[in-house]
Amino acid sequence: MTGAEPVTTTPGHRAAGGLLFVACLSTLVVNANTSAVSILLPAISEDVDSPLSVLQWAVTGYSLVGAAVIITAGALGDMLGRRRVFLWGLGLFIASCVWIALSSGGAGVVLGRAVQGAAGATILACGLSLLTLGSAGAGRVAAISLWGAAAAVGAAAGPLVGGALAGLTGWQGLFWLDAAVAAICIPITLRAVAESRDEHHSGSLDVVGSILVAAVLAPFILAVTKGGDWGWTSPSTLGSLLVSVVAAIALVWAERRSAAPLIAPELLSNRLLMAGTLGILIGSGTINALGYLISIYFQDPATLGMSALEAGLATLPLTATLVLVAPMVVGLARRLGTRTVIGLGFAISTAGFVFLVPVSPEWSYAAFVIPLVAVAAGLGLSNGPCSSVATSAVSEDDVGAGSGISNMARYVGASVFVAVVAAMYGNAAPAADPEHAASAADHFARANVLLAVVSALGVVLAALAARHRPERPRRADYAVATASAVHTMPTYAMLRRDRF
Repeated sequence: MTGAEPVTTTPGHRAAGGLLFVACLSTLVVNANTSAVSILLPAISEDVDSPLSVLQWAVTGYSLVGAAVIITAGALGDMLGRRRVFLWGLGLFIASCVWIALSSGGAGVVLGRAVQGAAGATILACGLSLLTLGSAGAGRVAAISLWGAAAAVGAAAGPLVGGALAGLTGWQGLFWLDAAVAAICIPITLRAVAESRDEHHSGSLDVVGSILVAAVLAPFILAVTKGGDWGWTSPSTLGSLLVSVVAAIALVWAERRSAAPLIAPELLSNRLLMAGTLGILIGSGTINALGYLISIYFQDPATLGMSALEAGLATLPLTATLVLVAPMVVGLARRLGTRTVIGLGFAISTAGFVFLVPVSPEWSYAAFVIPLVAVAAGLGLSNGPCSSVATSAVSEDDVGAGSGISNMARYVGASVFVAVVAAMYGNAAPAADPEHAASAADHFARANVLLAVVSALGVVLAALAARHRPERPRRADYAVATASAVHTMPTYAMLRRDRF
């Protein structure tokens, strides 16, 4: 199985067991790793003596690099061989886990997480491509459904596993476990997964586009996180914002002239695609930002004083509700219409964020449960339909590019919004200050005001979505909907087409 010929499949062909196993196991570990790290930040901060203002880059840097890499990684696999690039991703993921676990300072953790962002995006992009090309028809539907379910389970389990390992082995335990799981995938991939590449690929990669995406995001996030210290009108802040603007202009110019653009310019004029993608960005950004906030606030000794394990358990209303509600969307969208469900979802999540605004140091954990469930339920309702709008708004030939743009938006939303709320919460009074508890609650509340406003924009976005009632749902649609919280995937009809 070392040839580079395209994999051929017959109608209804199921993915080989080895391929299905490594694709699902790798996406599970990547998504668990992604969602677990926020829970570990207080423990990492104490151990390596690095402030949270630095370590938040372990979350934002991961997403920033992922946004720049995810589409290019898929294109690189098409050109050089999907199995080869998938293995590169696994190797890089293992190396980054080891690097982070052995790091004795915040800079090492942040650098390792940035590399991990590239590795994770590569594993997801190439793993899904291998699974798609290694099956067909009903077999493809079943394989992609299992892949999506593994992604959702990983994302939900990450905070709980991370918290448990932090208490049992120290925060490094998560990264050692992740490295071991990824290592298991390598020999199985070498033995059981066939190589494939696109023999008609132009040979062009939009490396400039990837660099410019990072050049847009990095200085913007730097300005947001350091603006309070530098001064919002200081040369450093304004200079960073100017670099971001110039990079954005250069990105548009470069994409219009690229032979293989990272972001196809013609798709940017597709109103439905852009509406769905912006909805995905809002959903991903707000849920990741809230996850960061509660991870830090719940473990603050002056507020709830939870351990990492307790904080991981405390996130279950958020993560479990998101996974459980998502499959319900399929039937609701058919009965009520896509636009109605998107608007309803964002309205419920907005209410959840509003319920968190009156927070005070006297609140017990019980006071957070209903707002967290509301946020998760609302975003669970809106994620699936937004993903469906994004992929159904383009032609069959462009569905890969459309889903690529949407998945890039997930990374962008996570990086930007986590950075913004981290900066807001970071302005609370120092831990040694007698007023720290009140100040932490106040800044937690301010961050949730912002998240409520952003979530409310999703209600406005719903008006831009076409009136649409999906076709009668199949079993696979429920699995695809479940995965929509972490990855945009085509609907059942798209998956049945062998051209996808």
